[in-house]
Amino acid sequence: MRIGHISDLHVVSPRGLEWRRALFNKRMTGYANLVLQRGRVSRRQYLDAVLRGVERADHVVVTGDITNLSLESEFEAARELLDRMVNCTEVTVVPGNHDIYLPSIHHERRFPNHFRAFLRSDLPEVARDLAAGPFPCVKLRGPVAIIALSSAVPRPPFVSSGRIGAAQLAALESILAHPEVVRRTPVLLLHHPPVDDRLRLLQLRDGLVDAASFRAALSPVAHGLVLFGHLHLRVRYRLVTAAGALHVVAASGAGLDHPDPAVRAGYNEYTIEEDGRVTSVEAHVIATDGRSLVRVPLLEDRSV
Repeated sequence: MRIGHISDLHVVSPRGLEWRRALFNKRMTGYANLVLQRGRVSRRQYLDAVLRGVERADHVVVTGDITNLSLESEFEAARELLDRMVNCTEVTVVPGNHDIYLPSIHHERRFPNHFRAFLRSDLPEVARDLAAGPFPCVKLRGPVAIIALSSAVPRPPFVSSGRIGAAQLAALESILAHPEVVRRTPVLLLHHPPVDDRLRLLQLRDGLVDAASFRAALSPVAHGLVLFGHLHLRVRYRLVTAAGALHVVAASGAGLDHPDPAVRAGYNEYTIEEDGRVTSVEAHVIATDGRSLVRVPLLEDRSV
């Protein structure tokens, strides 16, 4: 089974900034970032090429920041892109901090309203009814159990940290003990980095604030994948657990134009054999022609 992994699409509104929805709230800082930084390096043609390439996978997972400012027009444009993909492959999504940009977006349940079709769980009884949607979402597919978690919560300006929360973590522990999951290779999805050795203050600013609790919940897992985004950087770690070790891998932004192949637009691909072994971890990165994709191996950085 081949799993394609994309992240941080940051789909921009086709109508441009809707000023009346941006004045006097956090969207102004996001728009400034778009103009001063992200707008210079995001290429819609790169994103389109990446989405065409990842369709070859048996299942595509999207680890958040699908939209840029949580505008309704961005949700609609992003949903249209993902709807095209489901003609070729199955898709599972989790939200990022840009998808729940304001408390109002969170309370109005905009993310699940637009992307509920990609969150149909095979174990709906274990999900918690969060404002971000029904999470954890579990999909049992051949040798894998895809477990989607939400780490996205509204934050004030200049803060982008995430939190899984006690309810989801308790549900995750029961999921990992479920017979249908135990006999499969777990593939866990979230937006924020589960591995972070920076100062605690920096983690509280833009990391996963309960990363240690999340890693503790994975203690009984012998093997599998933990996939995330947020960093706009491809990295791979080996997370040692009490029972074994997991591959922890980040995908970069799906539309980024950057000379560093660890940052440049692309998607990750993971191959899982019928016996559950993860036999390949690689990236497909936009080539210098801006249209084709080249294969790049993703080597483990270190054990954590």
